[in-house]
Amino acid sequence: MSSLMERAIEEEESSPPRCAELLRKFEEKEALPMGKKLRFSGVGENDVYNISSPFLIGGTPVIIGRVEMREARADSQVMFFEEKDGVWIPAHGSPTLPLEDGFATQIGNETIIGGVEVYPNVTVIDSREPSYRTVFYRGRDFSSLEKFAAGPDMMKDIRLASLANGRIGVSTRPQGGSNGRGKIGYVELRRLEDMTNIQNFLDARIIEDQFVPEEWGGANGLHPLQDGTIGIIGHIARQDEQGAKSYYAMSFEYDPETHRASPIEIIATRKNFPAGDAKTPELADIFFLGDLVPHGDGTGTLYGGLSDAEAGSIEVPDPFYGKRLKR
Repeated sequence: MSSLMERAIEEEESSPPRCAELLRKFEEKEALPMGKKLRFSGVGENDVYNISSPFLIGGTPVIIGRVEMREARADSQVMFFEEKDGVWIPAHGSPTLPLEDGFATQIGNETIIGGVEVYPNVTVIDSREPSYRTVFYRGRDFSSLEKFAAGPDMMKDIRLASLANGRIGVSTRPQGGSNGRGKIGYVELRRLEDMTNIQNFLDARIIEDQFVPEEWGGANGLHPLQDGTIGIIGHIARQDEQGAKSYYAMSFEYDPETHRASPIEIIATRKNFPAGDAKTPELADIFFLGDLVPHGDGTGTLYGGLSDAEAGSIEVPDPFYGKRLKR
């Protein structure tokens, strides 16, 4: 029996730990080195935060960043940035997309770009609350990117990965009802065209017993492993009685065949970065993860947003070292 399954069975009869308990276990470990903030230019007075990890598109290494005025609440764009002399600047020839929280992955010979699209809620009269959905673009370079699919309404944190069996692993994050403020689901699709059928996202199996009802989480990166399981890099979050939110980077392993998951472990927090600005005081304790880039030596770099105002990166132990599927 694998260590993943042994741990899952041990945890099966107990309720999932709260953020406070996971945080205590994390802070008892040897302290991580302090992360660093990333510097951006070419965006005027806007903030850049909630970045992706670096990826290649058309041969150019870039990241995606959410670009927004400090006072804005639903007026975001995502831009592509390339690094020049330690500063991230808008990538030449890249588009600006009307999205939030962009991400990217490689499927076959195409780059898939995703992000959250916010739009007016036309189903509720005089509603001030916008609706949102995750939308996807595909292409081999900036000039060929085309929107081709959208997820269900009111669903963020949909992520993709190319699997060894030729299928596409997809994580989802439904909310409401028994899913509370957000649980992680998983489904496998045969091809990218299957993403145009929203029902495929809704059919994802929920990974239960990962979050207590008052807390929530989502996947930010899927990492196929050698034994057929999926390493999931994501976030777990909570909100206190005063309305302040905390988002922590976490990881766990999931076996699609047995539908079992290992316990969540926190791998980085906002405290692992230098102090800085926050969009509002209630958002100060947020490290919203982009993804992890493994180095192949037991470590990796996490990239993400800080307090909805800045972006940073930090080197951490790779939670899936020695298990990763070799490409």
